[in-house]
Amino acid sequence: MITGIIWAVIAGVMLGLYALPEKFTKDFSFENTWGMMFFINLIIVPLIAGFALVKGFSGVLSAIPGDILLKMAIASILWGVGVMMWGKAINHIGLSLGFSIFIGTVILVGSLLPFLVAGLPASNVFITILVGIAIVLVGVIANGKAGIQRQKDEGLAQQKGSMGTGILIAVFGGLLATGFSYANAVGRPIIHEACQVAGNAEWVTAVVVMFIIYVSGAIFVVPYFLVQLSSKGLWGKFNTPALGKNVSLTSVMAILNFTASAAFAFAAFKLGTAGNTVGYAIFNTVCVAVAIISGLITKEWANASSKAKTALYIGLAAMIAGVLIIAVGNSF
Repeated sequence: MITGIIWAVIAGVMLGLYALPEKFTKDFSFENTWGMMFFINLIIVPLIAGFALVKGFSGVLSAIPGDILLKMAIASILWGVGVMMWGKAINHIGLSLGFSIFIGTVILVGSLLPFLVAGLPASNVFITILVGIAIVLVGVIANGKAGIQRQKDEGLAQQKGSMGTGILIAVFGGLLATGFSYANAVGRPIIHEACQVAGNAEWVTAVVVMFIIYVSGAIFVVPYFLVQLSSKGLWGKFNTPALGKNVSLTSVMAILNFTASAAFAFAAFKLGTAGNTVGYAIFNTVCVAVAIISGLITKEWANASSKAKTALYIGLAAMIAGVLIIAVGNSF
């Protein structure tokens, strides 16, 4: 169990840092930065990882039943839409708040989805986990209030709907992104068996699971950005002296994101029966904590009042407390 927790924390740190390089791209619009990142993230990195790290990769994929692949693909497409919306939310409301609202929603719903696949645990375990999730919800609400207060403090109230729109995008995107949790829960057991038959190490299962999730997510996300780049006439922005730097930054984002997801899948396996629930909660809460700290360091909250910052800290503390309670429930 300790190994699983450690990997969940490592995964959370990587995911919490993955969007930070976006702040340092130059001459790119949202569509240029995130379109490039998602192309690398959802297609290039999974293909390289799959063929480089998985023994008998093609055979492993062909051994997965069609109904399992279909379930994973549908859930993963929804996840792809949600993650795309996450990028938009970060642009609207910043790194720290975008992560807090989006990931908080993901924890609330995503922690319960695996029970649809594996069934409900014992009543004392389930009730404890529900209490923990309810406390996480308190944290999400507190973070939302922090963002609204920050908008007032910075004199941005005249930008009608900016903060509110960003929060709605983050919440809705978070709901869709929970498809990731379902896809991992429904596909991992079969994929693990196929990987073991092919003679792979245990951790390789996570690479195959992420390959299916990420490539399926690309089915919506990549065409969406191609259309956006064309309709808004943004292809010319790739012709910039900063292109090399921007490619490097978006590649770092893509690698951190994919590796974080694969590390989470391995952590969930190591955590046992309720690993998808407990690991998911730990993974995402650590991610939020790292993102909030990153947002503070990059001065997103420099002009926010102590009231806004207090609400942000209360939200983070509630989310951490909720995850600890969820972990205690799993220990039962």
